[in-house]
Amino acid sequence: MKYLWQQLDLPIIESLDEIGAKLASDTTLLLNAPPGAGKSTVVPLELLQAPWLNGKKIIVLEPRRLAARSIAARLSELLGEEVGGTVGYRIRFETRVSDRTKIEVVTEGILTRMLQSDQALEDVGLVIFDEFHERSIHADVALALCRESQHVLRPDLRILIMSATLNLQQLTLALKAPVIESLGRQYPVKIRYEGDTDERMLPELAASVIRKAFKENEGDILVFLPGEGEIKKCEELLRSALRGTLIFPLFGQLPFNKQRAAILPDKEGRRKIILATSIAETSLTIEGVKVVVDTGFGRTQKWDPKSGLSRLETIRISKDSADQRAGRAGRLGPGVCYRMWSKATESHLQAHRTPEIAEADLGSLALDLANWGIMNASQLTWVTEPPKGAMLSAKETLMQLGALSNGRITLHGKRMHQLPCHPRIAHMLLKAEEEDMVALGADVAALIEERDPLGKEAGVDINERLEALRRFRKEDRLAGKWERIEKVAASYRKLFDASAENEPVDPFVTGLLLTYAYPERIASARPGNNAQFQLANGRIAMIGHRDDLAHEAWLAVAHMDARDGLGKIFLASPLNPRDLAERIEQREVIKWNTDDGGLTATMDLRIGNIVLKSTPLPDPNPERKAQAICDAVRKEGERLLDWNEEVEQWQNRVLSLKIWRPADGWPDVSKETLLATVDEWLMPYVTHVKSPQDLKRINLAQALEYHLSFDQQADLKRLAPVQLHVPSDSNVKLLYRPDGEAPVLAVRLQELFGLAETPTVNEGKNPVLIHLLSPGYKPVQVTADLKSFWNNTYFEVRKELKRRYPKHSWPDDPWSAQAVSGVKRRSV
Repeated sequence: MKYLWQQLDLPIIESLDEIGAKLASDTTLLLNAPPGAGKSTVVPLELLQAPWLNGKKIIVLEPRRLAARSIAARLSELLGEEVGGTVGYRIRFETRVSDRTKIEVVTEGILTRMLQSDQALEDVGLVIFDEFHERSIHADVALALCRESQHVLRPDLRILIMSATLNLQQLTLALKAPVIESLGRQYPVKIRYEGDTDERMLPELAASVIRKAFKENEGDILVFLPGEGEIKKCEELLRSALRGTLIFPLFGQLPFNKQRAAILPDKEGRRKIILATSIAETSLTIEGVKVVVDTGFGRTQKWDPKSGLSRLETIRISKDSADQRAGRAGRLGPGVCYRMWSKATESHLQAHRTPEIAEADLGSLALDLANWGIMNASQLTWVTEPPKGAMLSAKETLMQLGALSNGRITLHGKRMHQLPCHPRIAHMLLKAEEEDMVALGADVAALIEERDPLGKEAGVDINERLEALRRFRKEDRLAGKWERIEKVAASYRKLFDASAENEPVDPFVTGLLLTYAYPERIASARPGNNAQFQLANGRIAMIGHRDDLAHEAWLAVAHMDARDGLGKIFLASPLNPRDLAERIEQREVIKWNTDDGGLTATMDLRIGNIVLKSTPLPDPNPERKAQAICDAVRKEGERLLDWNEEVEQWQNRVLSLKIWRPADGWPDVSKETLLATVDEWLMPYVTHVKSPQDLKRINLAQALEYHLSFDQQADLKRLAPVQLHVPSDSNVKLLYRPDGEAPVLAVRLQELFGLAETPTVNEGKNPVLIHLLSPGYKPVQVTADLKSFWNNTYFEVRKELKRRYPKHSWPDDPWSAQAVSGVKRRSV
């Protein structure tokens, strides 16, 4: 008997037997199949029949909510059922599953939460990671935890990783898994290059290319734009130019019914133009699309460790993303893709997109690992390991929020982890529960998480948004953005069994709640700088001078940008300083400021970096003083210390020996490494340092020399001497280079008369490079073979030297001539 999905004319059908057989023998498999092959819909249904599944569930992880809903609906349709039967889905704040569900399509970190509640996934036999090339942080974390469960608890758990553009080299290296490649039957897509595009004019230029594509082709057009703003602008331009044409936006924040309207064919068969973000790259089959217009740009969240903020950046897409997009035009028949860039630009595109884990805020990941009991991320098998700096910063934030103590999760941290939101929001909600403010906390959380419903023109006061939300809710007029915000707020209230409130809010209470989520963004007005604020994290930020909050003394900031220098505040609330009493700490502050003269020591009352009162400290702690100086040198040591020629030559001598004698353990003494390890070698020399001039007086060469062991100091002098003794009885300096090349001996030719063999260093293993000089110290010849020079080249050089320096002696036989360091006149 053939099942309905087996009768479909889909390329993946040909690979189903091989996929099933491989998963019977291997617990992890990579499946590379082109767009339109049918992998997302056919493979889960087919594998549900596999004997090795033993009646257990299949989990399908999708990176996007729209795809999760759509795939669950398509799988159910092929089974002749409603969603929630054999096939269901779980997304954030929405679940449609039942006791009969055997395939669960999940997203938004749902799988990670399932693993946290049941590390063995006892009722799951197979986890499918669909569209893994998108490399969402949720997928990377879930894969690492699934592999850990596989290795420790569930050796029978199967993992299938699928995509059309997998980075197979990276995945096979990391996972040691076999690969199946389905060639598929992708229809040909003609690529047309429209030339490079000015990002600032993207909607206008895209509209022009769309009009051209509309005239030159038949069928629906799918357009890829970076974000909602560009989509709305382009839609506005097209509606006036292509009157009567169906134009649909498609982006993540759009209500589900409008997303569905964009991907379903028009009932009357009319042409459509779909203006989409990268949400339309994968998984979704949009019927009728024969033309793709690709602007070549996408939008991604990047976390800035300096500010602790994430920011949206518009970036060039990668080559695999461009291929995914073009493939949308060839899923149902031959198509065409208009690329808004040049062939030259394409040759420089990154091959694969940067994994989100390499650029994202890792707060949730760090809490996930702590809850699992993992102290160090390197304990897990990662496709891309989380950056150590970002993980350290995430752990510091969690400690500040009370989620971690001594690296381990606290009871408060476990409660935070149970909430389906970022740890900052979770901490705020739990604090709101303690103070009987859950309704307000839920409203604030929803407004922080969702897109601003009022926009920039409404000012930065979050309380304006709270008042509007409560007013619309009271009047039952919630719609659009407000309806989405209320849905999130209601979900949070449900978790705490709380009811909605529609009364006016106290702005100072809102501010207090925000300090729980963002303690480092408590902000104090700067004296004499209207609308500028000093933040507890040390940054300076501002709001518009005409904003209602511009003259507040204290703010709690929810949203701001991560730009360098003067930041900009987008969402905040006034703050009562009386509510900050518990956050005030007394701290001995010893710091270095080169521009202000060097070391300062004070006893401060402060909130983070906001100083409330400062008193000079006459007798600071010597260890902390030394540490402050070393910290300053680590950051700006290139200009603070005297890196003279003697120091540079010492470094080059040691670095040369490190290359020449790798087994001897010579240290890396490059400037970069020395500054990074400054605590290890400079600390004893900064005891009496107070000013930049004191630092300059430190004998750096001596300090570095003494950092070596006694044996190394002796070996350095013996193996890489500072100077060489030459026949004229002079000691001539050697010039060493950091790359291990032969050291240079620059010496006047007359000082080497009678020397047959080229001098060496490193126990005779490395000859020096001789720069022979004239009596006037001008270069005459460079040689690494002194014997050959005396026998062959000397006589040619002698003619010129005799002409230029006629009063000097230039013997016919350099072998027997006396070497001289001064001027030996020729005989008259």
